[in-house]
This record gives sequence, C-alpha cells and structure tokens, in this order.
Amino acid sequence: MKAKVNPMAQPRVAKVTVNIGVGEAGEKLEKAAKVLQSLTNHKPVKTLSKTTNKDLGIRKGMPLGCKVTLRKNDAEEFLKKALNVRENKIPYYSFDQTGNLSFGIPDHTLFPDQRYDPEVGIFGMDVCVTLEKPGYRVKHRRIQNRKIPGRHRVTLEEAMMFMKEKFNVEVVE
Repeated sequence: MKAKVNPMAQPRVAKVTVNIGVGEAGEKLEKAAKVLQSLTNHKPVKTLSKTTNKDLGIRKGMPLGCKVTLRKNDAEEFLKKALNVRENKIPYYSFDQTGNLSFGIPDHTLFPDQRYDPEVGIFGMDVCVTLEKPGYRVKHRRIQNRKIPGRHRVTLEEAMMFMKEKFNVEVVE
C-alpha cells in the first residue's frame, strides 16, 4: 500500500518573472518590451530606477528595463519552454535557501518560435521562479495576515526534487 502524501506539503510554481534589463529608456527599451510580449503573450511592465547614479547617467524613477509576471498555467508553459532552451539543466547554485530559483537565457532567439530581426537585435533575459506550498495566501492576504512557519516553507532540497520530478530538470553540480 502506498503512503498518503499530504497535498498541502507539495510545492508548486507560484509565479515566474521574466525580466529584461536594458539600462536605458527609449527605443531599446521599447524593443525589449516587444520581445517580451511576443515570448509571453502578456503586456510587460517597465521597471524603474530606485537610485540616482551620475556616473552611469541614471536618475531615480528612470525606466531601465521591463518584466512580465506569469502565474498558473501560463507560468508552467513558459517555464517548460525556457528550461527546454537550457536543455533541462540548471546549476545547483541557481537555487536559494527558500526554494526559489533563477537562471538566465543569453539570447531570445534560442526560443523555437523566435527569429532574429536586425531591427530589434538580441536580448537576454532573467527567469525567476518562485515556489510555494498551498496556504501561502495567509501571508499575502489583506486581513489577518500571518507569517508562514519554517516547516511550511519550501526548502532547497524540496525545490530541487520538485524541479526534477515535475519538469525533468537535471541539477548540475
């Protein structure tokens, strides 16, 4: 007889955030947003500078990049495509202690449905995956929000096992 598995203890993909940092506003940022839109079929949001750096010519509030946050089925579908680009291999250092992982994709044309366009150029991107267990709503709800106990958080080992089982990912040392 098989042991019962607690469904509340199983990790799941909460969200996938895809970010393209351009470093400047203007035409280059618009092209990056266009690439993100074509990859994810969602409208990107511009990310703004939080500080001023005169050496780099950056002012506070200046748009520097764009991002898209995907949830539920959209997140899992994009994650499968992104992992396929990485040949289903992720280094162990891409995982953090709270069970999240991030990795980079150096070229958007590596995706099968993307073609190189000389007018747009080539953009790399960061993919950040947030894993959580059911019940995390308690942390984010507006009324009577509470902290999540340590035993209910996703650990490094659980995150690696989840990615191996669900997405057939090989964790490389």
